[in-house]
Amino acid sequence: MSSHVKLKKERVGVVDYDVQIKEVRCQLIDQLKVLDLQLEVKSQQLQDLTDYLRRRGEIETEYARSLEKLAERFTSRIKRKDPGTHSVSQVWLTLLVQTRQESKDHSRLGESYSNLLTQPLNHCLEFTQRLAKKSKDICTQLQDGLLKVTTELQTAWRTYYQYHSEYESAEGKLREAEKQEEKHKQSAAKKLERLIEKRQIKVQDIYLKCSKARNDYLLNLATANSSMNKYYLEDVSSLIDCADVGYHLSLGRVMQAYLSRRWWARQNLSTGLQKVQEAVSGLDQSRDRDRLLQDHYNAFSMPVRFPYQPHEGDQDSEVSAAGEMRSELETRFRQIQTRLKAVTQETEEACQSMSAAESSLLEGISDDDLEPGGGCDLSLEDSTENLAVKPSAARRRANLVEVENLYFFKVKEYLLDSSLVSKLQAKHDLLKVAVEKAESSDRQQPRHIGMSLRIRKTQSSAHLLPNHKLFNVDILSFIEESGQQIPVVMESCIHFININGLHHEGIFRVPGSQTEVNNLKEAFERGEDPLAEQRYDMDSVAGVLKLYFRGLQNPLFPVDSTNQLLEYAQIKNEAEQAAQLKMVICSFPEPLIVVMRYLFAFLHHVSQYSDENMMQPYNLAVCFGPSLIGGIHDDDVVTLQPQINSLVKSIIIQHESIFPSQNEVQGPVYEKCMTLEEAICEPIIEEGEAEYSLKDVCFQKLAPRQMAQVRLHLLHK
Repeated sequence: MSSHVKLKKERVGVVDYDVQIKEVRCQLIDQLKVLDLQLEVKSQQLQDLTDYLRRRGEIETEYARSLEKLAERFTSRIKRKDPGTHSVSQVWLTLLVQTRQESKDHSRLGESYSNLLTQPLNHCLEFTQRLAKKSKDICTQLQDGLLKVTTELQTAWRTYYQYHSEYESAEGKLREAEKQEEKHKQSAAKKLERLIEKRQIKVQDIYLKCSKARNDYLLNLATANSSMNKYYLEDVSSLIDCADVGYHLSLGRVMQAYLSRRWWARQNLSTGLQKVQEAVSGLDQSRDRDRLLQDHYNAFSMPVRFPYQPHEGDQDSEVSAAGEMRSELETRFRQIQTRLKAVTQETEEACQSMSAAESSLLEGISDDDLEPGGGCDLSLEDSTENLAVKPSAARRRANLVEVENLYFFKVKEYLLDSSLVSKLQAKHDLLKVAVEKAESSDRQQPRHIGMSLRIRKTQSSAHLLPNHKLFNVDILSFIEESGQQIPVVMESCIHFININGLHHEGIFRVPGSQTEVNNLKEAFERGEDPLAEQRYDMDSVAGVLKLYFRGLQNPLFPVDSTNQLLEYAQIKNEAEQAAQLKMVICSFPEPLIVVMRYLFAFLHHVSQYSDENMMQPYNLAVCFGPSLIGGIHDDDVVTLQPQINSLVKSIIIQHESIFPSQNEVQGPVYEKCMTLEEAICEPIIEEGEAEYSLKDVCFQKLAPRQMAQVRLHLLHK
């Protein structure tokens, strides 16, 4: 682990998420600037070294020509006279021979400096710039993922505050009713009892919603902190290493070749060259990376850990598996456990593949330098002849680029998978503690009782209209005739998936049983709400929802708006794109806007669990796009499929900016934290003369066997 990462000092008082996340955004921008600056520094270093070698080659060549002229001048003089056999004459002849040899040596040096050594530096400059660009692209993608996690944290935090405020308000009203009951013990006693009972149930229901919101908030909090740790402790170093792959190797080999020629030609400069040798031998990619991080501490230091900020009066600071959340969290824990195991194995395989690809890339860079004419072969023999050789340089470069692309693909795969592992691990650990505490609480309650549960539903299948056709209808006509602002099929399926299937892997992508889909459709057509009574396969329920929109007589989005929507979807600026799309959608009939707003809020909620259900906004767009948006002609949908998918993806991501609020367009809005039983129930659990409130059931105050009986009774009822 790099030593550069140090946590910033904890701040005094409550930390404002908005300010903290704004600081993180500024820090991420600074990181990209530092990486760009580092590329400029490396490029300038390579360019300066290339210019130096080229100029040095010119000087050596000029010096060789001067020596040759000098030797030729005195040789011509000797030819005119007999040199004789004197020892002085032999020294003179030897000196001239040595001068000619020195001239040849300097000529070779000039040729090496000007051509052989500058070629690999030019190659190094090219792939350094490519690697830096690809590293920056991955860094940007990782930063987007990090900002997405922080945005989800803000959303979960606000949702939790909202529900806790509602809980406090409901609890205050309950206490007020209880005080009134104490004051009026005789008069209006039954009326006050019914009021208190109603408010108690409302408090319990809101408490469940508040607990769910808090759970999501805590999970998002753990995910955000884990993502921050992963990015700052591992990803940043990995990306810097990726940008520097081959840079130190190529530069080192060039300098080694330069040194060997200098040692061969100028042994008398051994002292000065030894210093260069020590500097070249000291090339260390890891040390350079750590030094870069230390020099830019403010840009790369890990931010303060996101603290837990409970709403006023809320004492719970842990994920709760109480009540009906128990089954949901147990299922979610098992799914995350299985997903975590699979992703961890994939990450290990990706790490091995990345290491192998890196070795291949370094080997390719070395082979490219050692090819004839590459310039880094240390042998001086036949260097002139090597210039005449014309190897397949284009082929060699193409292979190197192919290996380079493979390496960066593996790096991206490893970093994304390892980031996913860190997020899943954070959720896994919190859920494990919550489930174990719930199991421990069960073991401490040894009671075994038989019981019956009486539940009176206020929202029943009476809301369905058996005389109205539900599928293959015109949705505007249906809403007008039935008075249902959200069609019951859509509302029932979404409610069922919200309670049971947000974490279901491949939701909407994996097809369900066609038989079960047909059975559900027939039950709805008979005026029943099958999802309120029984448990069905999640993929089948999702299939019914897709079937409903696919079978509408007219697509949910009016056909005459398709071209304009697709045109605006191509706008690159997200804020401008959202504004233009909102302008078009606001021109639709209000009943359609209400349905669209409800649906896309739900799809966005599903995408927030993509770490577990593997359904990112684009995957959901692929599943729903053809059903929601149509073309003027039947074959337009197939032709425009990529554009439609992109449009639906944008609407899912920016649904809050695109659709008008409830104040602007009245109508139901999608609620993230739904409960298992939204209706009012009679809270009676009997065992002989003993009675237990519904709160005992909801908050797991009964033994596991009794809870199982209650759940079974609920399903039968």
